Amino acid sequence: MPAPFTVGVIANPASGRDIRRLTSYASVFPTSEKANMVVRLLAGLGALGVDRVLTLRDRTGVAALLLRALDTHAAVGAQQRWPAVDFIDLPITDSVADTHAGVAAMLRAGAELIAVLGGDGTHRAVAAHCGRVPLLTLSTGTNNAFPDLREATVAGLAGALATSGAVPAEVAFTRNKRLVVRCVAGPNRGRSEIALVDVCVSRQRFVGARAISEPSDIETLFLTFASPDGIGLSSIGGAWAPVERTAAHGLHLRFARPGESGVPLVAPIAPGRVERVLMRTCERFGVGGWMPLETERGTLAFDGEREIELERGDQYEISLDWDGPLTVDVERTLRYSASRQLVREVANGVAQHT
Repeated sequence: MPAPFTVGVIANPASGRDIRRLTSYASVFPTSEKANMVVRLLAGLGALGVDRVLTLRDRTGVAALLLRALDTHAAVGAQQRWPAVDFIDLPITDSVADTHAGVAAMLRAGAELIAVLGGDGTHRAVAAHCGRVPLLTLSTGTNNAFPDLREATVAGLAGALATSGAVPAEVAFTRNKRLVVRCVAGPNRGRSEIALVDVCVSRQRFVGARAISEPSDIETLFLTFASPDGIGLSSIGGAWAPVERTAAHGLHLRFARPGESGVPLVAPIAPGRVERVLMRTCERFGVGGWMPLETERGTLAFDGEREIELERGDQYEISLDWDGPLTVDVERTLRYSASRQLVREVANGVAQHT
């Protein structure tokens, strides 16, 4: 009898619906599509032996639509195998605290993989608390540099193969870099934050609507990777010096203030917004060690969202390391599986024990 496997699912009900729809031309991910993505994920996971899925309740209707789909699936006696779905009973705050508490509860319940439906911010929130449990990333946000934009059914198949061990861990999983920022002096001493893609020192003095929307606001930018076909702040680095996720360095860029000279770069900093920035310097930022952040006033943004308002006397430093989350490499996992026909073998084994 195959061992039972449990997968957590975090579907951020607010992702793909933030204020950047007013300042750019980003797509909207409606509640119904998020619920449908979870259903398609269940189909992929269940077909290859995942027995149990843990997920969260919400006030926007994702959980309600998922429950309706589960009832319909049971009522019609569908032949397709889905995992049992348990809703974790936690207070709903409609904030990132729901994600933090949900991930902690999933770890206590024995989740061996957490599928995340959201943007860079959602994945950052999960990564801060998931520890050694790998993530299956699915993009439903705005500026999606970190999560994959792919079909949830296919992701579910890869997640099941990775979780079960049918595909070796060294093939199925990828270790990611992260940026760590800590305050070593001043009113916020001891505060620490992480980013999976970028840390930006913004000239805006207040958090406000959080999103970095104006190129003139960017003072300094640190990147874990920079893809030439990416979007968001990391696309600026990708337009000048692309960096792979697997590279043992990131980028450190400084930008000109109004009236100063610099190298002009053009990059898609948001969906539908191709902007011009003036870069003063671009250097490799190596793994290990700590670098002081040059901060006098403004805000610190993590993965595109301002979170810290700098106070007089604050001193911050930043580091790049390999302690980011493990993620499922969907393409590599399925390529390995195809070369050995593992999907057919695993599916047959599950069918025989159902």
